[in-house]
Amino acid sequence: MKKNNQPILKEGNISYVFPFILITTCFALWGFANDITNPMVKAFSKIFRMSVTEGSLVQVAFYGGYFAMAFPAAMFIRKYSYKAGVMLGLGLYAFGAFLFFPAMKMGNYYPFLIAYFILTCGLSFLETSCNPYILSMGTEETATRRLNLAQAFNPIGSLLGMFVAMNFIQNRLHPMDTAERAQLSLSEFEAIRDADLQTLTAPYLIIGVVIVVMLIVIRISKMPLNKDQSHKIDFVPTLKRIFHRKHYREGVITQFFYVGAQIMCWTFIIQYGTHLFTSMGMEEQDAEVLSQQYNIIAMGLFCVSRFICTFLLKYLNPGLLLKTLAIAACVFTVGVITLQNIWGMYCLVGVSASMSLMFPTIYGIALQGLGDDAKFGAAGLIMAILGGSVLPPLQASIIDMGSFCGFPAVNLSFILPFICFVAVTIYGHRTNIREKKH
Repeated sequence: MKKNNQPILKEGNISYVFPFILITTCFALWGFANDITNPMVKAFSKIFRMSVTEGSLVQVAFYGGYFAMAFPAAMFIRKYSYKAGVMLGLGLYAFGAFLFFPAMKMGNYYPFLIAYFILTCGLSFLETSCNPYILSMGTEETATRRLNLAQAFNPIGSLLGMFVAMNFIQNRLHPMDTAERAQLSLSEFEAIRDADLQTLTAPYLIIGVVIVVMLIVIRISKMPLNKDQSHKIDFVPTLKRIFHRKHYREGVITQFFYVGAQIMCWTFIIQYGTHLFTSMGMEEQDAEVLSQQYNIIAMGLFCVSRFICTFLLKYLNPGLLLKTLAIAACVFTVGVITLQNIWGMYCLVGVSASMSLMFPTIYGIALQGLGDDAKFGAAGLIMAILGGSVLPPLQASIIDMGSFCGFPAVNLSFILPFICFVAVTIYGHRTNIREKKH
């Protein structure tokens, strides 16, 4: 196979190193938002005495914002610029984070959902802007490698988000579990709830300040201009044109399933671990903390694996590597479902290592050859993040069953991620065949 060793941050005499660093920082920032949020399903369920299904509305609001704003973001970027899209995205991100303060004062669950929705409208602008922006910073031959390199910094932000969630939120919440809170008087419950909401809100206010600083830095920095020949918005003809491309159409569907699998595995590792460790005699609070520690280990493996796989892309075609990792994820997920001991948790951690390459590789494959239509193509792929909104509540509803024919429902619920990884395997296989032909 021909090796592709061209510089990935240079085109002709133009160097994109500094703009690449700035935009790559944004990848880490939305990674932070994603993974400080996943443990909040469990946190809000406890704070407001709700079921897992009700707590998973956090993910519905979070990933619903991605879906709602993707195509408006694409039209905005097409009319103005990638830089303008990044700045608007950062502004909405900060605004949503600051809305946690009035939500805390109200002491109600639903204002937090509104804050999450607005925050992720900003993330939708960021991802719709930053992913194709990175692809444009060099030649098309090295675009997938370039995007994988930028995406490799996303889990660094995710690790920080998990660390903050565990040490500055979960560990500082009142240790009383949901069942015990249900026995409290109204005044006792409100006192504990308000203290917990203050703990939960503080990190979001801090990240809001960080985002504002990042917005100012990008505003005053010189960034590459759009390469579009036209800023005209032909919405329907463009959609017809890009969805006519089979590899793009299948890429959007595959991305829906992949994101759903990723969010399910990273959200419900807390429930999976809590059930596992409490069945071994551990207290629920300690089981939750230990589960989050495994979640951080999983993200660490995800991060290391992404750097390794980015290097391997110099020698292997993206479709083959995607297919191989998806098969590994299927095997690990079978272990998660069938094993009811610590090896099941090890398998769930192993799933993260297998997922590392999937999002940016599916993204890069789907956008190949789209040219000026890449902005709208990117929007379709960002809308596919809706999988993170639709599929977790389905898994949560299975978990709420408790057991099924004597089998732990939390184990059985991972049949949904397994189905998703099968879809990714098929896309990797079809891509590999197409790449061999070309």
